[in-house]
This record gives sequence, structure tokens and C-alpha cells, in this order.
Amino acid sequence: MKKKTNKDIIIGLRPIIEAIEAGKTLTKIFIKKGLRGELFQECFSKIRENNIPFQYVPVEKLNRITSANHQGIIALISPVPYHDITTILPGIYESGKEPFLLILDGITDIRNFGAIARSAESAGVDAIIIGTKKTVTINFDAIKTSAGALNYLPVCRVDNLEDTLEFLKNSGITLFGATEKAEEYYYDTNFSGPVAIVMGAEDSGISPSLVEKIDCLIKIPMKGTIKSLNVSVACGIIIYEALKHKEKQKKTQHS
Repeated sequence: MKKKTNKDIIIGLRPIIEAIEAGKTLTKIFIKKGLRGELFQECFSKIRENNIPFQYVPVEKLNRITSANHQGIIALISPVPYHDITTILPGIYESGKEPFLLILDGITDIRNFGAIARSAESAGVDAIIIGTKKTVTINFDAIKTSAGALNYLPVCRVDNLEDTLEFLKNSGITLFGATEKAEEYYYDTNFSGPVAIVMGAEDSGISPSLVEKIDCLIKIPMKGTIKSLNVSVACGIIIYEALKHKEKQKKTQHS
């Protein structure tokens, strides 16, 4: 792991406490195994209260991140703020627009995430929703890969994706999930109206607990020898099919 620059990280217990209190967006916190003390307990309480992802690691990993005196704890700073989907969604409806959302389950690769964000922003997606576990750590490489799209496209990090899907369904949004186990092809699907598309990791797909909540499962036909697509490619295909339906719906409403 290459050493981070000062703009990427915050080191030390007191600076991290102050960053949390100031509302800084922290992507993840690395904590030295066995770290103890009253100040650490204060810091850890704030980490838990704010649902910031954290991981206990050997001190060698912290030393690889920075050569500075880190006091056994390092926080990664997100280059973009995280948003609250429960706040964003009413605003989308109030603007007269039908919500068009993307939910990513278990996507951990920075380049894939950046490419997905680029396609999503270009297609008019209103927000990307990710969980706090087994998910990408958004950094400056992600911004670069997205060609700057993450500066414009809101990212919502939620503690529980299952609860979020339930909230979206209760808010009038139809949930579509991409999986090779589906019977319906994506181009036979009607994406009109408020929509959220759920995409899973290439190796494991959408979590079973999420599949149970999805209204319609869809798939992309695979005619060649290779039976899978890169998730960013698959995501782009489905997003633009959804956009096509939405554009047709607009033309029909105005004709």
C-alpha cells in the first residue's frame, strides 16, 4: 500500500474526534489491535455513534499508510460528502421528477465504482446508495476514475441496505435487481416510473436478503463462451435501458 498524502487521512485520537464532531466525512477508520485508553474509548464511542466503518489492523499496516506518529489510529477522508437518502428522496419527488436510483451491494473495486458512477451520472441517475460493510472506500482515485462524476452525483451510505430497500418500496419505488438467475431479460422490462436498480458484486451477486425484497429480477443475455460481464459494463447496459424507457415515457406524456 502506498503512503497516503495529508489530504487523504487524519491521524491521532484527538484530531479524529475533532473531525467527527466537525462533521467531516470519514470513509473508514483503521485501529491498531489492542489499542486502549480513556481517549480511545471516547473516540471509539463517536465512531460507533456515527456508524463509521472501522477495522482492527496490525500496527504494520498503519505504518505502511503513513510514517507519521499515528497513535495507533488512522481515518481515511472521503473526497465527497455522503448524503442521506431519506432527505434526498423527498426532494426528488418535490422537484417533479420520478426518482432514478442505483443501489450497489458488495462492490469493492475502486475502478469499477468510478466507472459505474460515470455512467450513472451521464444517464441522469439521482443518487447511488451503498452499504457500510463490504463496500468500496471512496477516495481520490474513485473521483478520477469517475471522470469527476462523483462531484455531482450524490452517494448515500446506509447502515442497513435491507431497511433502505424497504423504505424505498414504501416510498413508491419499484426495485429491479440484476442476476443471471432471473428469467426476464432486461430489454423486456418496463422501467417507467420511480425506479431503483440493484447491482451486486461479480463473484457473489446480490445478497439473498436483498433479493427477497426486489420486485423484479432481470438478466443480460450471454451468448458467448464467457458467461459474465464486468459489473460496470453490466450496470451501464441496464442503466441506459432504463433511461430509454424513461425518455419514451416523457415523449408519450408530451404528445
